[in-house]
Amino acid sequence: MSLIQSLKLVMAPPHPAARPFLLASGAGALLGRALPFRATKLAGTACGLFFGFCLYFFRDPQRVVPADAHAVVAPADGHVVSVEKVAPPPELDMGTTPVWRIATFLSVLDVHVNRMPAAGTVTRIAYHAGQFLNASLDKASELNERNALRLTLPDGRNMAVVQIAGLIARRILCDAEEGMQYEKGERFGLIRFGSRTDLYLPEGVDPLVEVGQTMTGGETVMARL
Repeated sequence: MSLIQSLKLVMAPPHPAARPFLLASGAGALLGRALPFRATKLAGTACGLFFGFCLYFFRDPQRVVPADAHAVVAPADGHVVSVEKVAPPPELDMGTTPVWRIATFLSVLDVHVNRMPAAGTVTRIAYHAGQFLNASLDKASELNERNALRLTLPDGRNMAVVQIAGLIARRILCDAEEGMQYEKGERFGLIRFGSRTDLYLPEGVDPLVEVGQTMTGGETVMARL
């Protein structure tokens, strides 16, 4: 990645979900530095640092989605921690036949905006309350708080995307609603402060990525339909 590309990534405008954090920390920084007390100035400095962190964490860069109609793209940035065949989440009513699941772990340094892996219609959304284990652990897929989406493709096949909260993440944001149609690479949500995103491929579709590989949401091709 060139220096210019790196700067564009870091300086990307924030996702709308950042607004309350930026307003609160920005106001705290200004007020704290304005008051003539050492404690308030320290608090103002801390708020200013948090303001900078939020600008970085909530950055929402533009992505170039592959033109290949058969490409399935990464629903999140991060690195692949698991590629294995398992049954789809039971709450999505996709049957019990094992399919390929690709799990991507997002650290606090990754872009946290979630994107649709393919064009299709959201036909089911199911939220599941759970724990907040380290999202890099395999058991996080079953035990952690999660929000699962079933995406029905134009040819009738289904795939699933699951937003999973992690050790630090405590808030899953999902803008999608059942019945909404999405284009490949389109934004649909975000998970705050470290998380994991699982992609369940349709039956008969094989993954094109491996454990340890770095993903770029909306751009990296994970499979081909």
